[in-house]
Amino acid sequence: MYDIAIIGGGVTGFGAAMYARRLNLKTVVFSERTGGTIILTDRVENYPGFKLLTGVELAEKLQEHAMEYKPDLIEERAEVITREGKCFRIIVGEKTYEARTVLFATGTKHRELKVPGHDTFMNRGVHYCALCDGAFYRGKVLAVVGGSDSAAKEALVLAQHGSKVYMVYRGEKIRPEPVNYERVLANRKIEIIYHTNVTEILGDKSVSGVRLDRPYKGKDILPLDGVFVAIGLLSLSELAVKLGVKVNPKGEIIINRKSETNIPGVYAAGDVADTEFKQAITGVAEGVTATYHAYKYVSESEVCATGDQTAQ
Repeated sequence: MYDIAIIGGGVTGFGAAMYARRLNLKTVVFSERTGGTIILTDRVENYPGFKLLTGVELAEKLQEHAMEYKPDLIEERAEVITREGKCFRIIVGEKTYEARTVLFATGTKHRELKVPGHDTFMNRGVHYCALCDGAFYRGKVLAVVGGSDSAAKEALVLAQHGSKVYMVYRGEKIRPEPVNYERVLANRKIEIIYHTNVTEILGDKSVSGVRLDRPYKGKDILPLDGVFVAIGLLSLSELAVKLGVKVNPKGEIIINRKSETNIPGVYAAGDVADTEFKQAITGVAEGVTATYHAYKYVSESEVCATGDQTAQ
């Protein structure tokens, strides 16, 4: 019987695990793949205490710090979570774990570009991670679909490898953080195409171009060697929804300032939650907040028992 089960092994999950153990909560972290989406980030310059490090380095530092306090780590995917009275059961394969509280730190996944050719050329010219795949396109012409800060970062990474990088954005102005906006504008390899959508990805054995919904320089086909998609993220809240946790229309778990959900003993933090401003630092803070209130809940609530197991 655990005091808290943390679902997710990104920076939010491990930040929470570190604090949970400092509060002497018996803690387990379920993480099929540790690191979270931050490991796809090339440069992290806005995490207090570190002027510059990679997303991988930040994730590793938080995990290493958390593991110093010896939480249990189950490197498998939590498949089902059910509520049994005031307790919770987490099913992983043929094993069942029990906990008095649950924290969802499951994060997000990339929103897919739903156009013809996407599935055909996935990983053959269509990608979602410039840091992972950009080096394969040295000297090539590339495009980033999207106009967010993440899209700008993708374009800046690709500009280190490619000969030309287009940003194709449906809006009238890209929306990065100011420092990244200035970097994009200053980079001669990057060109922004506004008020435009990609409607089809073209090619034979690999990507040769994209079709646009409005002509660019008189043509609706833009020749390319690769397409990197950065059009937003989708919350990984399915397990929480099946448990009865309320989400907003975007699928984000609804929380209050204590990181509590509508179910007593269930918390959420990080990108999966419905907070407007999502950063590594805010996710870690929400996770820490959740563990503190889980600690109070465990300390103040009635004894939780399932079967012949009782947690005092």
